[in-house]
Amino acid sequence: MGFTIGAIGSGIRDRREIRELRPGGRRRARASDCTAVAEYTGLWGWPVVPGARAVRHAGRTRCSCGAERCAAPGAHPLDGAREIPPGATVDDAVAAWTATPGAALLLPAGRAFDVLEVSESAGRRALVRLERMGLPLGPVALTPHGRVWFLVAPGAARELPQLLYRMGWDDTGLDLHCLGEGDHITAPPSDLGGLGPVRWLRGPALDGAPRPPEARLLLGTLAYVSHRSAA
Repeated sequence: MGFTIGAIGSGIRDRREIRELRPGGRRRARASDCTAVAEYTGLWGWPVVPGARAVRHAGRTRCSCGAERCAAPGAHPLDGAREIPPGATVDDAVAAWTATPGAALLLPAGRAFDVLEVSESAGRRALVRLERMGLPLGPVALTPHGRVWFLVAPGAARELPQLLYRMGWDDTGLDLHCLGEGDHITAPPSDLGGLGPVRWLRGPALDGAPRPPEARLLLGTLAYVSHRSAA
C-alpha cells in the first residue's frame, strides 16, 4: 500500500500536535512560555496574542490552525484565542496560557510599538552604527528567515511614506518595510513558521521597551545601510 508503520505513527503524532495546539488543547503550558508572557504583559506593557505554530511533516509545513491552505502557517493569531492584556500578573498569564498550550507568542503591532523591518545583513550593520552614534534604541529582534525587526513608536507605518520622501529615499526601492496596526510579530522564544525561534539582538530594557524611539531617529541609518547592502 506504500505506507510504513513509522510513517503512520508520524502522521498520528502530527495530527495530535495540531489538535493540541488549538484552543482548549490538553497539552500543558510550558513554564518558559508563561514566564515570557508575564514579562511582556507585566513588565513591558505589551499585550500578547496566542498564535498558531507550524508543524513539519513529510517535507510539508502544516499550520496548527488546521486549515489545509493556510496563508501564513505558524505566523498568525489563533481564532478564538483570548488576548492577554498589558498589566497581566504571572497568575493571570499562567491561567490564560493554559487555554492555548503550545501556542506561539505573538505581539500586536500598532499599539505599544510599530516595527521597522530590514534584512539581517542591513539590520546588524545598522544596529552597530546606531549604538556607536548613541541614538536611543528599543528592542531589536532577529527572525530565522533573515529579517531584523526594530521596535519603534506606534504610528511609524502610517508615517513611513512621508518620512522616506522627506529624507529622499522614497524612490530607491529599499528593502525596508514597516509593520503597524493589524500586523503581529512572533516574540522570542517562539518558533516562526517552523523555521526556528525568533531571538533578541537587543532585548527589552527599562530604558527602551516601554517608550520605543520615534522611527525618524533610526530611519536615515536604516535606509542608508539597506541601500548599501542592496548595492
